[in-house]
Amino acid sequence: MTTEIYSDREVYVGRDYGGFAAEITPDAIENYIAATGDDHPWYRTPAPLGFPIAPALVLHSAVFRTQAWYLPNVFGNLHARQEWEGFAPIAAGETLHTRSVIIDRYVKRDREYVVNEVLIAGADGRIVQRSRTHQSFLIAAHGAPAGGGFAVDRDREKSAARRFAVGERGGEPIDGPMRTISQAMCMAFSGPARNYHTDAEAARQFGFPDIVVQGMWSVCLVGEMMTRRFGLGFIAGGKFDLRLVNVLWAEESSGARGRIIARRPEGNRTRAEVEVWCEKAAGTKTIVGTASAIEL
Repeated sequence: MTTEIYSDREVYVGRDYGGFAAEITPDAIENYIAATGDDHPWYRTPAPLGFPIAPALVLHSAVFRTQAWYLPNVFGNLHARQEWEGFAPIAAGETLHTRSVIIDRYVKRDREYVVNEVLIAGADGRIVQRSRTHQSFLIAAHGAPAGGGFAVDRDREKSAARRFAVGERGGEPIDGPMRTISQAMCMAFSGPARNYHTDAEAARQFGFPDIVVQGMWSVCLVGEMMTRRFGLGFIAGGKFDLRLVNVLWAEESSGARGRIIARRPEGNRTRAEVEVWCEKAAGTKTIVGTASAIEL
């Protein structure tokens, strides 16, 4: 009689993929700065707490340390949605521990989605962050389409179905810098391995006409904007729920934007609710969603 419910290769809700230890070294922080352009003074000099702190998204790709949780057909797979909550600042030099588990799997239109939750804990066991990554996979194909072709091309974002009404509800505007992501930044962010986030030929093999900027890069732009506006109220108390709606390609420019649309009491403080998005220089939206932070 078998004692196992699922096979070794099955991606199922509840499957635990373990984790790893990550020391937040000065080199790790410098690499983050080089990869994103986010160079907050708190990363090198003491923050209001009296010591340097790491960027909120310093472990932006912890969930991708292993791709054992991916479905078999990786042709055209896309990062579709990112949820995140920050509970405590991360000190420069601190060693963190991650844990990854599948919490959901669902189908929407022609794609199947797997949701991987990562908990990040400090050396003393306290939970400092939680994130949920929704990765989507094409259902019909078992590889590249017959005769070749792309799963996603550059004209996709021109479709009327890919227009998103954001920033139209009024509120206090906030924004971050518009940045061009070079191939060198792609390598710093998603390397050093050759993959569809760092190499054009690898991108074509996975169904894309050019290097696809990793979705977490734009997510980090939102994190930078929220940190600069709310400081420790975002790092220790912030959250977001973002949908990645268009591809950002290497050598394109993008910036984070937001509007504070509501405030509500939370204990003795106020939480600011923010509509957020990222857009290319020509206005194409790559991310739309919500974020919030405590106003300290």
